[in-house]
Formats: sequence, structure tokens, C-alpha cells
Amino acid sequence: MISKNDLKYYSSLLIKKYRVQEEKFIVEGLKIVEEGLNSNYSNEVVFVTPLFADSFSEIVSVLKKKASTIIELKSSEFQRISDTKAPQGIAAVFEKKYPKRKLTELKENIIVLIDNISDPGNLGTIIRTCDWFGLYNILITNESVEYLNPKVLRSSMGSVFHLNIYDEVFENDIINLKSEGYQIISSDIKGKNVFNFNPEAKSVLVFSNESNGPSEMISELADKTISIPGKGRAESLNVSSAAAIIISTIVNKL
Repeated sequence: MISKNDLKYYSSLLIKKYRVQEEKFIVEGLKIVEEGLNSNYSNEVVFVTPLFADSFSEIVSVLKKKASTIIELKSSEFQRISDTKAPQGIAAVFEKKYPKRKLTELKENIIVLIDNISDPGNLGTIIRTCDWFGLYNILITNESVEYLNPKVLRSSMGSVFHLNIYDEVFENDIINLKSEGYQIISSDIKGKNVFNFNPEAKSVLVFSNESNGPSEMISELADKTISIPGKGRAESLNVSSAAAIIISTIVNKL
């Protein structure tokens, strides 16, 4: 059972204002919930519907050993904490986690910077790509979509739980990275062919807004610009597709 006040509270986490205020977020779907419970994120509660509990009783038994608490919700109640039209019937609430290291303490060869990307699906896919290639530090500028947005979390397929994500990154943070020896490499349609590009040992790969390209800040701070040469008639690549190609290319050159 859940009280009306508690249900209202958890449903409020679908709204950015309350996620920021409470420093908590909600994820949906079995895979993402399992990823969260297997991570070092602090879990507050897991919600399941009666149908899910009956259909996946063995899985629920395993989850009970990892979750702080499991609450069964009626389908109508579950819909209030869901942002999908056909929910699986399982969701969980976690506390936001901050990276342990300061930006100036990062030593990895490659860092990814998200520059004002607004589409949740694109950001989630880039996060998943970074996870695949072992890039564990992602910086997100203040004007980008929030990485705890439900659509970002869903498209990341749980990769958010594996990475160090620094949100609300500002110009001074990037300047500090440059002073630590990092080269700022911006992806831009007018940049150098990435396949002929030789990156520095310490690089920040920047992926920018889908429509507007690099922000004024990045244009001023970038040391190099790179692009992916095309052979067809498409005007451009989706930013998440471009990020996958660039990350794969750069990772294999360092």
C-alpha cells in the first residue's frame, strides 16, 4: 500500500523542478532498475504492479534482496509515476550521485563534453556509447537537457549508473581543463576529417546542439575542430550517430 501523499511525492519526480529539489530520480523498466540496484547508487524504493509481480515472481524475489523496499502499486497508481504509454510495471527511485573527483583531478585521456544538446534521446544514446567505449567521464553544460530526464535515462539503457557525470558545467570548468593540459576538440561540419586527425594524449571531445552546432563558448575555447566526411546526399548526421563514429575513431587512435 502507498499513501496518496507518497504517491503524489514520487510522481512529482517526473518533473525536473522536483528532481533537482529532492536530488532523486525515477527509472522505469526491468533492465534499468536492475542496473541501478547493481550500482553504487542509493535506492529508495522499487515499485511493481500486481501483474509484474505475478509474471516475474522469481525476479521480484531476487530484487527484494537488493532493493531498500518494494511496494506493489495498482496499475492506475503505477501510471502516475510512469511517463510511458505502455509501462512494463516496474520502476525505482534512486538518489542522485555526485562524482567523487573534481574536474581538475581527472587524469583519463578522453573526456566527453555535451554542449547544449537538447534532445533527450540523443543524450541518452551518447551516454550509452561512452559506456560502451569505456569513457567514464561526461561533462554536460548548463543549457543541455537534464541527464536525469526519464527519456534520457531510458535511452541510456542504464549506462547512467556506470559513469561519472558532471552536470552544470560552465566556461571556467573548461578553461581549467585546458590549463590541466587537455585539448578541446569540437565536432563541427567545417572541421578536419576525423579519420586523418591525430589527437593529443589528453582530449575533451565536444558534441554540440543538433541544430545550432557549437556554442559561442565552445567556438572560442576549441583548440581543434573535426568532422566526418560524407559521401551521400544527406545534409548531416544525427549528433548521437556522429558521436559514436568520432568516439570510436579517437579511442582507437589513443
